[in-house]
Amino acid sequence: QVQIVESGGGSVQPGGSLRLSCAASTSDFMIYAMGWYRQVPGKLRELVARITTGGQTVYGDPAKGRFTISSDNAKNTVYLQMNSLKPEDTAVYYCGVTEAGIGTLHWGQGTQVTVSS
Repeated sequence: QVQIVESGGGSVQPGGSLRLSCAASTSDFMIYAMGWYRQVPGKLRELVARITTGGQTVYGDPAKGRFTISSDNAKNTVYLQMNSLKPEDTAVYYCGVTEAGIGTLHWGQGTQVTVSS
């Protein structure tokens, strides 16, 4: 089982910044990776950024050059620093926790990010 707690969402103006945090508590598995994904109505959930416990990172195209993912493995916590936000970044952002071995992906409840004037 896993408990996933997300925080840091909110409303900002274009060009502004937000930092999302996700903390995971697991009982039955080891974590392989944690990351952030986003979804808007009518579209598929897409990768924003992911980081493994070994420090390997993957960024989705919209995040490259603007967002940075980091982690604290001792706390099972991942951070997403989002800079130069654009209106098209508006979405529900979900924390995803990938367990080692079987690779099952577990989701947080999501946090709203709104970028508008």
